[in-house]
Amino acid sequence: MQLLSVRQPWAWAIARGRKPVENRDWAPSYRGPVAIYASMRVDLLAAEEPLLWFAGWDPDDPVAAIGGIVAVVTLADVCSAAMSGESCDCGEWARPGSYHWRLTDPRPLARPVVSIGHDGHMVDVIPFRPIGQRGAFGDRSSADQADQAGLWQPGPAVVAEITAAAQLAQSSC
Repeated sequence: MQLLSVRQPWAWAIARGRKPVENRDWAPSYRGPVAIYASMRVDLLAAEEPLLWFAGWDPDDPVAAIGGIVAVVTLADVCSAAMSGESCDCGEWARPGSYHWRLTDPRPLARPVVSIGHDGHMVDVIPFRPIGQRGAFGDRSSADQADQAGLWQPGPAVVAEITAAAQLAQSSC
């Protein structure tokens, strides 16, 4: 399992299955389960996005929390057509000039798996290894860099907690 930091409200939209495409400026070779970490940063401009409101954005939803893992999805594929200006069928969430990460099988957690470090960022607490990122991770105190970093590989205890939470959420549906 890998871990991806996404700002709210986009993490909510992914967790609830409303946003099946994540736009990034790099393409991972990894395919498989990805835990969605709702970063401590919120995209304040998202309030003006019609797609978000049509998706039913609910700030009171437990999956709308910040600073925790809110869902597990499957990274099924990555479309690179838009990077070269070609058209693709990735849907309304896909942005031009981005790699479109196709996310399937969203499994929102009943409550977030929260691990906050001393400076408010999870990398202080959850051991990880950056995977497939574009460039060096650099200063870990920079939330912008963390949000744009590669997939993270959380430690075994965190993977066990995420897996248990996802199974519990699925059995209660």
